[in-house]
Parts: sequence; C-alpha cells; structure tokens
Amino acid sequence: MLTPERHRLILQILKEKNIVKIQDLVDLTETSESTIRRDLSQLEEQKHLKRIHGGAARLQGKLQEPSMIEKSAKNLQEKKRIAQYAASLIEEGDCIFFDAGSTIKEMIEFLPVKEIVVVTNGLMHVNDLLEKGIQTYVIGGYAKPKTNALIGRGALASLELYRFDKCFIGVNGIHSQYGFTTPDQEEALVKQKAISQSREVFVLADETKFSEVYFAKIADIHEATIITNELETDTHNQYAGRTSIKVVTS
Repeated sequence: MLTPERHRLILQILKEKNIVKIQDLVDLTETSESTIRRDLSQLEEQKHLKRIHGGAARLQGKLQEPSMIEKSAKNLQEKKRIAQYAASLIEEGDCIFFDAGSTIKEMIEFLPVKEIVVVTNGLMHVNDLLEKGIQTYVIGGYAKPKTNALIGRGALASLELYRFDKCFIGVNGIHSQYGFTTPDQEEALVKQKAISQSREVFVLADETKFSEVYFAKIADIHEATIITNELETDTHNQYAGRTSIKVVTS
C-alpha cells in the first residue's frame, strides 16, 4: 500500500473511531510497525492527528467541551493513578487550590488526613471534601452548568483574598508551543488567577490532552509541573526540555 493510501485510511479510521491503535493499523495495512509510526509522525506534523501511547487520536475542535459527567467517565484508571501521585505531594499545613477538573476530583479520596486547607471553584468537589473532614472554602462567582465550575468576576474577586502553597488544575489541551488551553475563556481566567496566587503549580492531565489546542490560553508550558501517565517517547522528549514533567506509571 502506498503512503498516500495509508494516510487516507488512517484518517478515515480516526473519523470513525476517534482513537486507533498502532497494531490495528499494522494489521489493516499489512505494513511494519516502524512504517506506521512514521506515518503517524508525519500526520501529526501536518496537524491531522495527535500521537498517544500505543496509537493516535483525532484532534478536537477548539470550542468542544464535554460535561463534567462525561469527563469523569473517561480514562478513569489513568486519572486515579495521576491523582494518587498528586495527592502524595501535599504536606501538612498546606493551603491548596483545587480547580474544577475531573482528575482533581479523583485526588480527594487520596488526600492525607493532615491539617490542610482547600479552596475550590469546583462544586462537585465540595461534598467529598467535607466527608473527608477537610477544611474547605468555596469561592464566589457564576456556577457554570456544564462543568460545575464557579467562574466570572465573583470568582476572580474571591481568589484575590487567598495565597496558596500548591495549586492543582485540569486543562483540555497541552501543547509545547501554545501552552495550556481550555475552551472557555472565563474558566481560563480563573485558572490563570489561581496560578498567579500559588507558590507551586501542578497540571494534572492524561495522555489524551497532549498536542491539543483549545480556544483560550491558560498559561505557558513552563509555568507548571505536568503530572501525567505513560507517553510516547517522542512526546515525552518534546515536553521534557520545556517544562517539569512527572510520568506516573502503573
């Protein structure tokens, strides 16, 4: 099969499935794994797809945003591993900001029983934090129905009152050139403000967020430590030289 034919076939499969494994492409095209890897690298450079561990994924639209319920159901085991490691970074006496990300929510069950304070704009976090016995503050603002996040002028004004030891945020896209992004500029502003008020900043994101770019920029790639799961070697090398990155393996 000629290269243009393979490329067309790969893109067609991605339109139908959103994610495809390298081995499936090897079987389908009857070519070698190294050939498929080269194809995927070329198509990624041409901005037709993005590489993920063991395969490729379709690029998302700049404004597409799943609901909190949809996000919570995706890649749950990977999120839990990332969340458990992130929770291990919290020390006694820390003042922490949790944003409304789905991976951030998974951190709560792993929080140490210590004297810590959590400030959050995530409405879905509150009950879990209270049940855990964590001293919790909720910022003001407009409650966005789709993500259960508090945003807007009230949220920004509330954040001015606090300073944090550590800030944990979720993002929709991570790109070596365009930084951390999200579909909603109002949520981006809240994340920016929390980052500016924090001594240490951690972005929690599974491998599917890499090479994605969304409408609203949150921060440059070097402004946070990324905690993620397994990455393709090429992807890891691309980001490792630009920011601190911790890969959590199973």
